Amino acid sequence: MKRLVKAFRFILPGDNQQEETMNAFYEHHKDTIRFHYRCFDRLLLNATIQPFQQEKRVVGFFWAYRKLYPVSRKVLRDIATQFHHWVQNRCPQWRVPLIKDSDDPEARRDKQLDAYFKRAPEDRIVSILRAREPARILTAIGKKEENRWHLKYKQKWVDQYNFYINDSQWGRMFIRVCPYFPFPLRLCLNQHYWLAQQMRHKGMRFRQSTNAFAQCADPAALQQLADSLTADDLQRLGQKWLPQLIPFFTPRERRYAGIDHRLFFAQVEYCDNLIFRRRAALDRMAERLLDANRTIGQPRKLTLIFGRKITKSYTGKLQTVIEDRDLPFPVIRSHYRNGFAKQYVRDRANLRTEPATNNVRDYGVNKAIENLPLLRQRQSAIIDRYLEVQQDILVSFIARGHLHKLSQPTILSNGKRVPGLKLDQPRLLSLMHALVRFSHIAAGDSFSTKEIHADTAEALGRTTGDYTLASLRYDLSKLRAKGFVQRLDKSRRYRLTRAGYRVCVVFLKLFEKLYAPLTSGILKPFKHDHHVHNEKTAPLDKLYRRVAQALDELVDAVGLNAA
Repeated sequence: MKRLVKAFRFILPGDNQQEETMNAFYEHHKDTIRFHYRCFDRLLLNATIQPFQQEKRVVGFFWAYRKLYPVSRKVLRDIATQFHHWVQNRCPQWRVPLIKDSDDPEARRDKQLDAYFKRAPEDRIVSILRAREPARILTAIGKKEENRWHLKYKQKWVDQYNFYINDSQWGRMFIRVCPYFPFPLRLCLNQHYWLAQQMRHKGMRFRQSTNAFAQCADPAALQQLADSLTADDLQRLGQKWLPQLIPFFTPRERRYAGIDHRLFFAQVEYCDNLIFRRRAALDRMAERLLDANRTIGQPRKLTLIFGRKITKSYTGKLQTVIEDRDLPFPVIRSHYRNGFAKQYVRDRANLRTEPATNNVRDYGVNKAIENLPLLRQRQSAIIDRYLEVQQDILVSFIARGHLHKLSQPTILSNGKRVPGLKLDQPRLLSLMHALVRFSHIAAGDSFSTKEIHADTAEALGRTTGDYTLASLRYDLSKLRAKGFVQRLDKSRRYRLTRAGYRVCVVFLKLFEKLYAPLTSGILKPFKHDHHVHNEKTAPLDKLYRRVAQALDELVDAVGLNAA
């Protein structure tokens, strides 16, 4: 029983407890962690020539520098044809293969190209892959007979070229070039390869496993290197390779017409890596995480903590799912707008938490690469909140006497008496279920009673007509009286405090994990359970039997008899 009491201890508001660290998850498990680091994983950057995003300026360029008017369909088609010929002629000179993309949808490109990167010299194109992919290109609309044309951007599927490069600073990377004017580009980078190159140059010992580090002689220096990446590093890379891959423009045009590709974030993944000392310790914790995320707050629909307010205009996906269940290490994936955060085990000893997005504006960050520091800060904060919430679910603590205080009525300053919180109240538990579903809870954002009404009624197994808003507000007042829910000034919106989130998790744990299963085992035991040998009993059932046995022993020890 001491273990049970210890396992459910939490800090209430006003307790004189030591201030919590930024990342409670890491602090709790640090004795089993060999080292940890954070860095960008996959970085996809779009490169565009900004002046040419306006069709009129394209027409002006061709007239001023090429004496071409109008810009017809034939002009644009000839430009693309010239680029195709240029690539085909360059391949023999560079001694690189021109590969056609595989028709097999299951085939991975990086696996196809692994052989070309082995022993490849630095700053060299190692292969070129031709593939049909969508691109936003200029099209000429008009009639050939009248020779009257106007330009318009359209999204089309066209043949594009992926230049795979072994860069001296970035290691393995590729640049996708669209041969159609105005040559939109995409750079695909991975900071793990960049970090590996930096550590090699500094003589640091490490062991890399694809896009992760399994060992590092100086983890602190590794983190400093990861944090040192700037927008200038990305810009220098673009200036180094993009002019070489777009031969259409002359030096004079680049200098005087402002022909320069600007870089913007298209997709960004930022990962936190906790490398454990022993695989067994990580396996046990990963199983607990998967189990907790299946049950607490019905988290098939729980959204985890992106720190952005959910308003009526929100239309994106908003849920948590457990994917790849058939694999040794399933993935917990929480969706938000155009992105997600996922948590999974890789390379047997690495617990990775990774927020990713296809639109950084979801994080309140503009797309220009100059916003790299702010983007790193926002994604790192998402990881901290994600891990803290996971830690709250894994280890919820209740100090002695606090559970009793929670069950007692609260007398407000105006003399009003508000009933306490009790574990056997279905309406209260249903309200807690609804609260821990919402993405804005731990982030400190707000919600209204109308927003949680339907979810609470669903958890209760009733309709919104049976369980009215007035009933919900009465139940919510109990949490407000304990200081777990705060009403925002001059509004009808509320905020669940950090302690309130923990209380919801604890109550759900006590009811779903202990009271309900044990009571069911006593009142409605499965008659065939007694015939199952102990060695064939499921581990969880064995633990419940031990708890029941420990409770019987405790009752005998304190001199209590069953009625």
